[in-house]
Amino acid sequence: MKLREPMPELTGETAWLNGQVTKEELIGEKPTLIHFWSVSCHLCKEAMPEVNELRDEHKEDLNVVSVHMPRSEKDLDMGVIEQTAAEHDISQSIFVDSDHKLTDVFENQYVPAYYVFDKEGKLRHFQAGGSGMKMLRKRLGRVLDEA
Repeated sequence: MKLREPMPELTGETAWLNGQVTKEELIGEKPTLIHFWSVSCHLCKEAMPEVNELRDEHKEDLNVVSVHMPRSEKDLDMGVIEQTAAEHDISQSIFVDSDHKLTDVFENQYVPAYYVFDKEGKLRHFQAGGSGMKMLRKRLGRVLDEA
C-alpha cells in the first residue's frame, strides 16, 4: 500500500476473534492502527506489550485491529492462534487471514507490520519489524493530534 491510499475493506477472513469490525465502523471518528502478526513470529510476541500499551493508552481515540498472517502451515491452527492471543493479551478484534486475502490487498510481506490510518481512512504511516516503536508512537501521535 502507498501512503494516502484508502483503507481496504476488511474481508476474506477465515475467522474473527474478539468481535468483527468493518471498514465503515473504523472510519470517521478516530484513527486506526492495523497490526499484522503471526504466532510463529518471535519479534511479534516481543512487540505485543507495546502494541497493547498503545491500545490501552488511546482506547478513547484510536481503533486497533490485529491481523493474524500465517507464515507456514503450522500457523494455521486456530487453537494455537486463540491461545497465543490470550497469552499475549490481544483483546482487540483479530482478523484471521489464513488465506492471505487481506495480506495480499495490503501487499504486506512482513510481521510485525503496522499501518496507521487517519480518521478519514487514509494510510498515513507504514512500518515493519520489531524495532521502531518510538517512530510508530511519534507518527501515531501526529495522526492523533489531527483527529
